[in-house]
Amino acid sequence: MIDSYSFGKIVIDGKRFNSDCIVSQNYVNGDWWRKRGHELSVEDIREVIEKEKPEAIVVGKGKYGLMKILKETEEFLIGLGIEIHSGNTDEAVKTYNDISADKKVIGFFHLTC
Repeated sequence: MIDSYSFGKIVIDGKRFNSDCIVSQNYVNGDWWRKRGHELSVEDIREVIEKEKPEAIVVGKGKYGLMKILKETEEFLIGLGIEIHSGNTDEAVKTYNDISADKKVIGFFHLTC
């Protein structure tokens, strides 16, 4: 469960993180980096997707929505039958909390811009 989010900070199960995060029901990677800063590529998510096999993902694209999901990434996820939810990180945190009770979901959260 994500407790709160504000620019540059996210609190998950009472623990504060100041770097971009990957969140699932099983773990938190609180030091997530993408190959290219403001782009979400297949390389950035493939390992965790193949390991966790989620039904859905939630992408927090930053406070102001500057991170972009590459078309190839969308196609990769659609090809696996994975639902894609995305938005500014404020919205994405709410979506993650809402759907994680009913589905196996992974959240990818950019915390700044």
